[in-house]
Amino acid sequence: MDSLVNENHTAVTEFILLGLTDDPALRVILFIIILFMYLVIIFGNFSIIILIRVSSQLHNPMYFFLSNLAFADIIFSSSVTPYMLVNFLVERNTISYFGCAIQLGTAIFFGTVECFLLAVMAYDRFVAICNPLLYSTKMSTQVCVLLLVVTYIGGFLNDTSFSLSFFSLLFCGSNRVNHFFCDFSPLVELSCSDISVSAIVPSFSAGSIIGFTVIVISVSYIYILITILKICSTEGRHKAFSTCTSHLIAVTLYYGTITFIYVLPKSSYSTDQNKVISVFYMVVIPMLNPMVYSLRNSEIKEALKRKLCRKIFS
Repeated sequence: MDSLVNENHTAVTEFILLGLTDDPALRVILFIIILFMYLVIIFGNFSIIILIRVSSQLHNPMYFFLSNLAFADIIFSSSVTPYMLVNFLVERNTISYFGCAIQLGTAIFFGTVECFLLAVMAYDRFVAICNPLLYSTKMSTQVCVLLLVVTYIGGFLNDTSFSLSFFSLLFCGSNRVNHFFCDFSPLVELSCSDISVSAIVPSFSAGSIIGFTVIVISVSYIYILITILKICSTEGRHKAFSTCTSHLIAVTLYYGTITFIYVLPKSSYSTDQNKVISVFYMVVIPMLNPMVYSLRNSEIKEALKRKLCRKIFS
């Protein structure tokens, strides 16, 4: 283990990521599965971004935020998945101290950005359904850019709380991280310093952001539901609700998993459960999002058909 001398202790300068499993046969199977899923993440989300960019009928706030969600999914998953794949192929997968800090910071930043984007997209649906006549004013280009800036500021603030807490931890014993990436909880377990403040501050920050965005989403959908119930025609209700279905699926999947990891008490689940849930929200959900929004969204399917038809007949 690379180290440097610090008083009577040796300070850790690199970490060993233990990964998902030690079983050689299972490693090969998981490598193939997760590699396939990662390629789907890259291809699917890039396709969403390109389709929205080149299709004029998709140039509206809803798809502006969706393209940013697709971008966040790519970076969020890419901050972790390549290291996970390497872990399946080598006996000893190491990451430097600063590399670990960068990986943790990137994952936290873009994971937080996703929270805010899902909340902003819920607000967008609220305005579109509950105040359709004021939609162009309330969701103007300037407002959309401002909301996106707030989203990234929120990501930066949460990332800062985790990064400062990480750098305040002292590592002078084992450097074996029982995870496939530098997640905060297993790093805290390795620390030989007082973790009372270092563990509480990130938990409070993450909990506050999750709580705030959940409130925004919940309030938005309560008003949406009330408005939909007031619509007389069944067709009108179906059309209004169909624009929200894909977003509701994405919200349920994402918030269900991050609540399990960052809100529930650590004693309520094991490290192995933490790993499985982490795979789900860092690999499975970014893979599913393009499919959910494509298969459940008639406008995206229509735009895709037009592009395919133009290519076939051009």
